[in-house]
Amino acid sequence: MSILNVEHLSHGFGDRAIFQDVSFRLLKGEHIGLIGANGEGKSTFMSIITGKLQPDEGKVEWAKNVRVGYLDQHTELKKGMTVRETLASAFAFLFDLEEQMNQMYDKMADATEEEMASYMEETGLIQELLSAHDFYMIDAKVEEVGRALGLAEVGLDRDVTELSGGQRTKVLLGKLLLEKPDILLLDEPTNYLDVEHIEWLKRYLNDYENAFILISHDIPFLNSVVNLIYHMDNQQLNRYVGDYDKFQEVYAVKKAQLEAAYNRQQKEIAQLKDFVARNKARVSTRNMAMSRQKKLDKMDVIELAAEKPKPEFHFKEARVPGRYIFKTSELVIGYDEPLSVPLNVEMERGEKLVLTGANGIGKTTLLKSILGLIPVLGGSVELGDYLEIGYFEQEMSQDIETTCLEELWQEFPAYSQYEARSALAKCGLTTKHIESKVRVLSGGEQAKLRLCKLVNRQSNLLVLDEPTNHLDVDAKDELKRALQEYRGSILMVCHEPEFYEGLATKVWDCSKWTTRV
Repeated sequence: MSILNVEHLSHGFGDRAIFQDVSFRLLKGEHIGLIGANGEGKSTFMSIITGKLQPDEGKVEWAKNVRVGYLDQHTELKKGMTVRETLASAFAFLFDLEEQMNQMYDKMADATEEEMASYMEETGLIQELLSAHDFYMIDAKVEEVGRALGLAEVGLDRDVTELSGGQRTKVLLGKLLLEKPDILLLDEPTNYLDVEHIEWLKRYLNDYENAFILISHDIPFLNSVVNLIYHMDNQQLNRYVGDYDKFQEVYAVKKAQLEAAYNRQQKEIAQLKDFVARNKARVSTRNMAMSRQKKLDKMDVIELAAEKPKPEFHFKEARVPGRYIFKTSELVIGYDEPLSVPLNVEMERGEKLVLTGANGIGKTTLLKSILGLIPVLGGSVELGDYLEIGYFEQEMSQDIETTCLEELWQEFPAYSQYEARSALAKCGLTTKHIESKVRVLSGGEQAKLRLCKLVNRQSNLLVLDEPTNHLDVDAKDELKRALQEYRGSILMVCHEPEFYEGLATKVWDCSKWTTRV
């Protein structure tokens, strides 16, 4: 049975087409991976099917009474609500049903025989619905999901507005999973999740009986949970049966076949054109030339999609710093209350150091404290000599009104038009991206813009806070290569072992010194 039908969908921003004449059908129980390079329109597609965005053309039809759950990381959490209350709000529609049922019970006291039969039937149906959705186990379910996602450690009675970005994502994800919708729409759910909780989500999705559509650039995660791939590329959406690895095999064969057919056709076109050019002027061969020309005119010409620009990152290196990058003495980090025990740690020149551990234990806070961006609660940080620091933050403001080009010029006002465009193009951004406003770019495109700023400024210390979030596979691979090549020091927060393996010289597990566990 079809849950969702999308027919002849077209959409774009200004003169930039995102997709053309796209059709899509979702069936019950399908576990779909929606993939494609940054900026191909995956999140836009999600916004259209959830009704947040109206398409330029086409039709989106959901089956009747389908409950859709969408993980949108920009959802506002309500101040004054605890983590427990937010998770329990997943069952709001069940509390409404219980209220309806109780009202019917009240009416039964004065009901006629006919009304009584009707009320009994309705309350019976509501009772079945409540049982089917685990209404009488809400507290236990909230506790279970809270523990599984590490929210119990944060505190289920804590105000949701006090949470870090990763903890917020976990609350939104937990609420969504508790709702048990008929279809889950997940846009990069593993961003901000640590390894342990990604494993739990993997198990959950493998056991999930209903359908889901998942956007992710985490290939091991995709391979473990999906049975269908929809590839968004060059304004089209194509379906492949199997996981990501199977898609790559089939896609490579399909691409090779198309290129072979293109080369054969180009050879035939060249021969036909040559024959026409040599014979159209002679009376004896004019008819044959006209016949060849007709064949040329009717030919369905094969077109190869333009190769996507692959990013190239080459970090500019500043002079060699002193031996020590930083030293801490009895350092206590935090905001209103301590997030760490007193820390006595140091980093030496040339080290590539990765911070790991669950969300909310203070990894980003430690970076900002070392850089002096926020005050420390106790102790001190001593930075080394001659440091030139390049800092990559987790997210950028969504209120920016400048274009990509203008944003880079603010950082490098001496760049010519050619230099600025070349720098952005090298980081994998097309002309359309470069001229677009930053706020309409995808998370991956915004990350490439920020990396562009970073690679064009000389540094001898890179401080990177979750640099792989939102980046597509090609960009991730190139970033890892560039960081391995970089001769400076690196201090990085990262949740992806496959990214930092072979790169890190040391890994610090921050859960050992946090006060949050």
